[in-house]
Amino acid sequence: MSPAMGLVSHTESEREDGHEQSKYQRGVKHLCESGITRVPSKYVLPAQERPNIKKEISERNMSNGRRSISLPIIDFAELQGSNRSKALKKLSNACEEFGFFQVVNHGISIEIIRHMMDVSRRFFELPFEERSKYMTSDMRSPARYGTSFNQNKDGVFCWRDFLKLICPPSSNALSLWPTSPSNLRQAVVSYSTETRFLFTMLMEAVLECLGLIETSENNYSDEEEFTLKDFGDGSQLMVINCYPACPEPELTLGMPPHSDYGFLTLLLQDEVEGLQIQNRGKWVTVEPIPHSFVVNVGDHLEIFSNGKYKSVLHRVLVNSTKSRISVASLHSMSFEQVIRPSPKLIDEHNPRRYMDTDFTSFLNYASTCEPKRKNFLESRKLAV
Repeated sequence: MSPAMGLVSHTESEREDGHEQSKYQRGVKHLCESGITRVPSKYVLPAQERPNIKKEISERNMSNGRRSISLPIIDFAELQGSNRSKALKKLSNACEEFGFFQVVNHGISIEIIRHMMDVSRRFFELPFEERSKYMTSDMRSPARYGTSFNQNKDGVFCWRDFLKLICPPSSNALSLWPTSPSNLRQAVVSYSTETRFLFTMLMEAVLECLGLIETSENNYSDEEEFTLKDFGDGSQLMVINCYPACPEPELTLGMPPHSDYGFLTLLLQDEVEGLQIQNRGKWVTVEPIPHSFVVNVGDHLEIFSNGKYKSVLHRVLVNSTKSRISVASLHSMSFEQVIRPSPKLIDEHNPRRYMDTDFTSFLNYASTCEPKRKNFLESRKLAV
């Protein structure tokens, strides 16, 4: 073969590779719409990383039940009433032992929740040409449609498409959000306002659990640098997830094992199971409670609590019969704010365990590494 022929062959191969990569970067929904019946190799996990669905089904059948977990249930109304001290104790135990809990009686109307889920579904039902207007590799974009976890770095893609929206007041980019469906902006603003308030009230309770607020008067210690206003004015990232029905769910995951970067994540799920958390070394399924929120401790809260509260690994399964929609509201301080262990939680018996961090550090890490497990948090740990 002549050098020229070899060069042509190589160029054609590169074009084919680029075409395949471009095809996958259009998203799982686009693949499903093309009529695939097998999971493409780009989405097939190594054997040791695949969900062992057959084993789980066998174990469920043998135990005449489901291999699932009942998370601690926090009644938000009790947190605001005369049973607050009891509810606070339950909340603290949940953050220490599970890193997850479910919130009921949260005060957010069913109408707002239904509208949010409705516009989420309808966005992913839009023609690909409409969804693709918001595709970008810029992780700082106020509106970003994408696929997998990090489509620029993932060696194996996960079975998920997403729409990420940076919410006011940490962003003035409302005008850059999608205009379709026509009521998406209104629904997300209403929902984000309500979840921001719920997050602020939950953080007040968490700070009280940590002993950083005087229980009697809810006053801050002079040593503290954050106030409830700081949390209320902090960052909020809305992540709308779509996990289409998958022809071979045993070969892939909707999301790989990971932890969330912020203080708390408030997750709204539809009725389809999929979320799993790691508990005592096993993967267990979280059963959805209608109109409730699954709340989990994020990396920033683990750092701020100096390790007392742990962010926990979680992942998402997919199934062969139903698509699944979830809406995750990730909350932290402002993007510029430095996060560090609370001075009040550091002493000679419990030395400082984490270095300072901020959102920019997380973005820089996420944009250069394939995000797996709790790698970013591990990079923030100090040797003690």
